[in-house]
Amino acid sequence: MESSEKPKSSLRFFIELVEIVLIAFALSWVLRTYVIEARKIPTGSMLPTIQLEDRVIVDKFFFKRFDHINHGDIIVFHPPPSAHATDDYIKRVVGLAGDKVEIRNKITYLNDQRLNEPYLLEKPNNDFGPIVVPNDSVFVMGDNRNNSADSREWGFLPVENITGRTLFRYWPLDEIGALAR
Repeated sequence: MESSEKPKSSLRFFIELVEIVLIAFALSWVLRTYVIEARKIPTGSMLPTIQLEDRVIVDKFFFKRFDHINHGDIIVFHPPPSAHATDDYIKRVVGLAGDKVEIRNKITYLNDQRLNEPYLLEKPNNDFGPIVVPNDSVFVMGDNRNNSADSREWGFLPVENITGRTLFRYWPLDEIGALAR
């Protein structure tokens, strides 16, 4: 009697193990696709705020349902076709719908008010605008203004292209925390 119970318990253990693994993968996929995601930063366009190879946590759910995009938010998005890129970008929101954005004499202005940007690597080399952000769009720029492909180059970002907002940096460990706004 013991010999027949042993194969059944081994089979039951194996089936339960497979079920647990499948459920874990399914939950992981749902969380990563729709709720929260870890991202590795592939470029230096957000220096000095986010370093090359830093890891950040991106909220893909809550900001869309319970909050909205604000000036200064660092977002992840699918670039528009005019960017000629396939990988997602990460940039800072400078202008919202209806805002007037201008760079004049190396200073960024938002609605004719000088923008306080202590997070910049260096001041921008070139003047830009003025432009007014259309409805259902945002204007984004990297903190490394002179080495960033952003709205100055490829235009406004449709809000529908935004996939998430960064919550915090989790790697490297000595830099864990919220990102500068």
